[in-house]
Order: sequence, then structure tokens, then C-alpha cells
Amino acid sequence: MADRGASALSLPEDWPAHPDPILALNHMGTFDWDLDKGLFHMDAQAHEVFDLLPEEYDGRAESLVLRVPVPEAARLDALVAQSIKEGRENYGAYFRIRCRDGTPRWTHTQGYIRRDGNGRPRRVVGIVRDATQELAESAARSVRAAQDEAFRQQTNIVQIVSAALAHARTVQDVTDVLKDTHGIRRLGAASFVMGLVEAGRIRLVAEAPAGSFVPASQVNRIDEPYPMSEVVRTLTPRFVESPEEFAREYPLLWPQITHLHVASAAYLPLIAQARPIGVMGLLYSDRRGFSEEERGVLVALGGSIAQSLQRAMFYEQQKDLAQGLQQAMLPRTIPSVPGADIAVRYRSAAFGRDIGGDWYDVIPLPGGRIGAVIGDVQGHDTHAAAVMGQLRIVLRAYAAEGHTPAAVMARASVSLHELDTDRFATCLYAEADLSTGVVQMVRAGHIDPLVRGPGGCRRVPVAGGLPLGLSAEFGVLQYPVTTLELDPGDTLLLCTDGLVEQPGADLGDGMHDLADQVRAGPDDVDELADRLIQSAEERGGDDDVALLVLRRRTPEAGRSCGRLQQHVAPGDPEALTQARHMIRAAVRAWGAVERADEVELAADELMTNVLVHTEGAAIVTLRSLVGTGRRLRIEVEDSSSALPRRRDARWDGVSGRGLLLVEMLTDAWGVEARGSGKVVWCEFRLGEG
Repeated sequence: MADRGASALSLPEDWPAHPDPILALNHMGTFDWDLDKGLFHMDAQAHEVFDLLPEEYDGRAESLVLRVPVPEAARLDALVAQSIKEGRENYGAYFRIRCRDGTPRWTHTQGYIRRDGNGRPRRVVGIVRDATQELAESAARSVRAAQDEAFRQQTNIVQIVSAALAHARTVQDVTDVLKDTHGIRRLGAASFVMGLVEAGRIRLVAEAPAGSFVPASQVNRIDEPYPMSEVVRTLTPRFVESPEEFAREYPLLWPQITHLHVASAAYLPLIAQARPIGVMGLLYSDRRGFSEEERGVLVALGGSIAQSLQRAMFYEQQKDLAQGLQQAMLPRTIPSVPGADIAVRYRSAAFGRDIGGDWYDVIPLPGGRIGAVIGDVQGHDTHAAAVMGQLRIVLRAYAAEGHTPAAVMARASVSLHELDTDRFATCLYAEADLSTGVVQMVRAGHIDPLVRGPGGCRRVPVAGGLPLGLSAEFGVLQYPVTTLELDPGDTLLLCTDGLVEQPGADLGDGMHDLADQVRAGPDDVDELADRLIQSAEERGGDDDVALLVLRRRTPEAGRSCGRLQQHVAPGDPEALTQARHMIRAAVRAWGAVERADEVELAADELMTNVLVHTEGAAIVTLRSLVGTGRRLRIEVEDSSSALPRRRDARWDGVSGRGLLLVEMLTDAWGVEARGSGKVVWCEFRLGEG
């Protein structure tokens, strides 16, 4: 209902800063639209016309959507844009608004386009008035009722499609919405095509039904004589109203689409931030021509689709960037570890646009040991990723230097605190000797690990300290060590909480469910890791997942290892005698007769030290090891944290020679901290295995 023939009024240059009082007396509101700043100033009478209170309006034209329905706003925007493009000085139009109580109101606007010295439009000034009574007197009631129904139906189309598009995250999601029953079929179109603008070309990405693409034309140049190319060049919709017009205007395309029985078509540019990002074509087989209302609906629909498409493209770009940065900060390769099979996985969050701080690492250590790390820096942004990268390097450096697990964690916490960041991190560090199966673990606010063995899968409670960064801030750097033993074939699983947390569910329930999955999972670590990640993807969630699976390998045939253990309580000479018999028998059974006396004497000295100096029990473990030559290892564990000292005994002394004897008799010996106590160990080489 554009009023293009309205005559221009004689208005001063600064109008409506000083409006004519006669306008107000005739209930005409005034507006001043600053095209550069996007501000749309209205006087008090204009607020009344739009049924808006001053505090409800923020001065931006797009905020009028509160009263102006989407199709009407699109039609007005198209009219203003066309007037500017054609160089006109004024325009006029009737349009509808929805009042506060939901009733419709016909409104008339007269706008005047102000340009600078270069002819560039800078402002639009004009008037608005309530035209409901005027149109009511000039139109028949039946015509107006038909217009109301058409308006309602057309508005519903935009609302339904826009609501469905609100949930679209990817370009595929957008095209799926348009192809289903809530998309083009509600618009009455027989077929639909969509293309994306890429490097000066249009690449067709969606069609419905199959076969709507023109053969050999899935990539077109923007300068080609096709309707999709035309609307991208001109940034204006193209409505083809009959087969005759189609054949006349597009003689190259028409012969290729006659099988679609096209009677009319609408091609809409998909514009976001003043640039074309795509184009959509709707082809109709049972109609000719488009009314002004129908064109307005389609233009509004194109705007909604363009916004959804831009959002989806931005989401995919951000997701690719986030995943690329995250992967760049994680280890590129995991070292091959003798005696173990290891698999690691990382999965970004379902929403995927942010960069997480989850990480894993596997660190080769002296003596054939390895360190396994899993951690999570607070937050989901580039800062969290940067902190993660620094923390991973720090942990790796301290572990490689040979510090105990507790010292590694404490030093890492201090380093994180010294970064002067407000972020903290949870972490679990496990140091494993795969020749013995002994694993020492420390935990900094992280979730517990799982261990799967012949008896099933269980959660391993690990004594923990504060998260990294917080423990240094509060001066509580104690990280107790928990020790467990992995038998050949056992699997250790470390993960971040994204693998177990579920919306509305308790963390304990999530750990229980994860244990069930691991128990029923395959033995192969790669297959198990893939299955767990797939389950996390199916469940969704807004957190990243890092996963490390370590399985102690079963020794090859002919290279078996043995293990015997005896508990020796203080004041129990029988237990001490039994331990000596166990050691003597085992050494002979394992073919080390030539060193039996040395082994028994060294074990006796270590057990005696515990019973004499700690006043507690001793746990004696004897192991036959394979690998780089056969070895026999003795471990004596006690609950005292005091470390043994080798002393120089006087020639006439009756004590002080225990550790000196151990050093002389064995090929290697040492001390390891374990939880609240320690282990003193020694090894004997038995020749090639």
C-alpha cells in the first residue's frame, strides 16, 4: 500500500527539531532517522501513534518490532531502500502495527530523504499518523477481513520457520529446516535450492526435492546470467511471475528446469551485515504472480534465514578454530611405552565454540617408568587454553626431573599461582612402574580414576589435595600419595568430569554409569576409548572431555613374572621366619640359587630395619621381573615417613651396617614415598631372561 505519489512538503533543514505545531494539532507525530548512527528519534505524538511509552523505546529503529510485525517492517525497509536507490526525495506508505492490547492499527508514514553534498543519504525525516479510521471508511468490511486473514497466515509462516531456525547451529541444520514439512511446503513451493557465496562464486548446498539442482551448475559465477547470480549482484529479490517471463529473462536456465514445471519463482538474497552470504530460490508449479503481501512475507523470511545462516557459519568457524587451537596444545603423539597399551582422546563440547582447558599427557620417566596426567583448567576461553598449555609444560618438566609425585603436584601448584591468573586447575598425576605394576597417584581436586580387572571395574579412592593454584594461595601444598598395583591385563582410566557429569544427575551416579561402560567395554584400549567418547557425544553436554586409558600388557609366553608377598608384624617371630622361608623357596624356584644367600640376607636386613626403627609392621614383596634381563626385586613397605640413613658404624659397633650390606650385596636399591609411608627396595640381576 505504498503511497508513492504523495507530494513533498516544504520542510526546514533542521526539521523535526522544530516541528510545525499544526502537525501536532492534527495528531501527526514526527520522526528523524539518522542513517549513519541508526538512531530513530520520535516526538511524543509519534510515541502515541505507535502506542509506546518513552521508557519502552531505546531510540533504535529495529526496536519498533515491538509494535511493527516482521512482514510490515520488511516491506517498509524495502520501500525505503528502493526510494534511496532510485534517487527519490520522498516516499509514503500505509502499514499496520499491533497495539499494546493486541488490536491492529493502520498507520501512514510520509518520509523525506536528506542527502549531503555528494548525494549520499544521511537522514530520513517525516511524519506518522493513525490512518485506521481513514482506511476503515474507504474499504469494505469484507475486503478488510480477507486482508486480516491473509496477514495472519503470512505472519504465521514467518513465525513457524523462524522458530525452527532458532535451534539451528550448523548450515546443515538450516537447510534441514527449510526442506522439511515446516519449511518450503508451508510456503507452497514445489522445490527449493540454496547456495552460499564463496570467493566470487555461488556454491549450491541444498535442494528439495532431490533433482532440483540444474545439472553441471552446482558452482556458478556471480556474473553469469542466472537469477541467483543476479540477486547476489543487485542485493534485491527477483520475482519471476510466469513461465513466459522465465523463458524470456533467463533463456540459458529455462530449458534446464522445464522438467520441474515451474509456473513462477522467487529468488531471495540472503544478506547479513550488508553483504550477501547466500541466495535462496523457491519454485512454484501452481501459481502465477506475487501480491505485495506475499512479497513482504518472502523478504522477511529471507532476512530470518540469512541471520540463521550467518549464525551457523560463525558457529562452525568458531568450532573449527577452537578445536584447532585445543589440538595444537595437546601432545601431537603419545610415546610408545614398553609393557603398556595407551589410548588418549579429546572431544570438544557439544556447543563447541569455546576453547576448553582439558588436557592429557604421557611422560617417559627414568628407570622405565611413565607419568600419566589428566587435568582441567577452570573456564572455557582462550585464557583457559593458554594456562593449560603452560601448566602442561610445567608438569612435564618437574616429572622429568625425577621429583616424587607429591612434589610434582606441589611445584605445579606454585607455578600456576605465580602466573598471576585467577584460574585454578584440577589434576590427577599417576606415576607407574610397569615392570612391577606399582602406580603412585596424587590428586588435586580432580575426580577419581577407575581400574578394570578380572573382578570388574571399580572406582579407586585417591587421597586428594586442593586444586592447583588454590593450594599455593592458601599455603596447603600437601598432596598425599595413594598406591595401587596393576596386574598384567588391568586397565587404568583417567578422565575429566565432562565424561561423567550429566545434567540433573549426581556425580556419583555418573561415575557408576561410567564404570558399567568400562566393565562391558572391549579389552583393546583404542576401541574402549572410542566407545566412551561416542557415548559422550550421544549424551551431549556443554563440557569438554579428555580421556587417558592405560592397560598393563600381559607378558609374552616364556617371559612370565612372579610375585609373592608376606605381612610381618612387630613381635611376631613366626611371621619373620615364614618370610625368610618364602624368600628362600621363591629364589630357588625362580632359578637364582647362586644368589639365594645374598637375597635372603638383604631382605632380612630391610625387614629388621622396619621392625626395629619404625615400631610398625612390614610388608615384604618379592618379584621376578622380565624385560631388559631378568631381575629379582625386594620391596619392604612400612607406614613411617622417615627415610632410612646409611651410617658409618664403628669397627666395634653391633649395629649400623644394614644399609651398607644392602648396598654391597645388591645391584641397585632406593626409597620411594607411598601414601603415608615408604618402600625401601633393592634389585638383583639374574642374567638374560
